Amino acid sequence: MFRKILSVGGWTLVSRLTGFIRDVVIAAVMGTGPIADAFVVAFKIPNNFRQIFSEGAFNNAFLPTYAQVLEKEGEEKARSFASRITALMLVVQLALLALAFLAMPTVVNLLAPGFSDEPSKFDLAVRLTYITFPYLLFITLVTILSAILNAHERFAVAAASPVLLNVSLIAALALAFLFPNAGYAAAWGVTVSGVLQLGLVWWDAHRRRIAPGIERPRPDPAMRSFFKTLGPAVIGSAGVQIAIFADTIIASFLPTGAVSSLYYADRIYQLPLGVIGIAAGTVLLPEMSRRIAGGDEAGAHAAQNRAVGLTLALAAPFLVAFVTMPDLIMTALFQRGAFDAQAASRAGAALAAYSIGLPAAVLIRSALASFYARSDTVTPLYASLTAVAANVLLKIVLMGPFGVVGLALGTALGVWINLILLFVLAYRRGWNDPSSGLVRTCLAILLAGAALTAFAWYAPGPLSRWTGTLPAWRSETQLAILGACGAVLYGAVLLGGMKALGVRLSRR
Repeated sequence: MFRKILSVGGWTLVSRLTGFIRDVVIAAVMGTGPIADAFVVAFKIPNNFRQIFSEGAFNNAFLPTYAQVLEKEGEEKARSFASRITALMLVVQLALLALAFLAMPTVVNLLAPGFSDEPSKFDLAVRLTYITFPYLLFITLVTILSAILNAHERFAVAAASPVLLNVSLIAALALAFLFPNAGYAAAWGVTVSGVLQLGLVWWDAHRRRIAPGIERPRPDPAMRSFFKTLGPAVIGSAGVQIAIFADTIIASFLPTGAVSSLYYADRIYQLPLGVIGIAAGTVLLPEMSRRIAGGDEAGAHAAQNRAVGLTLALAAPFLVAFVTMPDLIMTALFQRGAFDAQAASRAGAALAAYSIGLPAAVLIRSALASFYARSDTVTPLYASLTAVAANVLLKIVLMGPFGVVGLALGTALGVWINLILLFVLAYRRGWNDPSSGLVRTCLAILLAGAALTAFAWYAPGPLSRWTGTLPAWRSETQLAILGACGAVLYGAVLLGGMKALGVRLSRR
């Protein structure tokens, strides 16, 4: 499992690094002005629908069912099941695409109602969303093929495919002079990347002879099991996305720059979520599904404990950095071109607020595996909807006194509510079993995190006096030195603490 998580996490890290370069280019070209706000909305709309109808709901319903068919009935039956699901999803996505094109101004108005006060920004958002929305169709097919590859323990290509989104956007922005403005260039980059990602994962599935075809859907036990879990999964995924939509809806009423400030803060916040949390969840779900299908409950719990311990150990340094030096991070990474000091400060404050929910956010996918591996999508639905209701209420309450920071803080608190509900509900059913080894690992992480926090609090002052004498790249140099020294300190204290507490390290 460790090797698989590192494989997925490694490619996700490449994706996040290229995504960072992409965001640096977007920030330099568009800053936090009206074009940036319009593009962020146009990009979020198909992305959030993707989370509802494909990656979120589809994966959680499809992968456990496919794994059970594969385990019990063999590859041919599993391929037939996947082919019928592919045909069904293709029809649904084409219908959704047609409806969206007919009502695009209404869709944008629902998700960014504050833009209606600025007709030029609203019109640009609508035009850009016409261009980006077909990305949803391509990425849905990518999701199906990626789930099949993951079920066959093939993770690398599926994890690598998002890199193409970043490469495509960077290339499109380099050619922005050919378009009416940079927003149009970026929008076309999004849609082209969907075609490229589909081609990559289809090639990998085809050469491994597990690519699905197109078969007419017909009822059988596998299809019934899929639909039984899909409905609650769609509602649950929609609940999470409602919270994300709420950010965009509420932020659209704030002054220009609020939407894009949240976007840049979220991009940095998403780095540990993708590299660590999602990577662990991607590997853990098929692992637990196979073990539970084979009657190995103890093995499933052990796999989950290993994933949780590894996830927390890798995420803790990000939490410390986001809390103690958010302004330095934003200044070093984005402050250039159209992205000025004020934008960096606003995005840094949002990042610090987001970070409060980071431990819970990286563990959500591992917690959900307790339910989805057993084809239970109803319980996570109730937990999700409860957390979303609290999330949206908190955003509304906190936006008044704290503005953009209040929106990020509401998101962080909502994630904690969701995780606590999932853990308690799974524990009461005996669907998770935290071991003494996991407790000792958490104690070692707390010890290493405390040492890192002290370093991050006291080291920047003396270091800044030296970097202040440099002719250029001052904040970048300071962040790089702090990051390198902090990583060495954290790793040394963590390994020493684990050894002292008797935590055994193993490749397994």
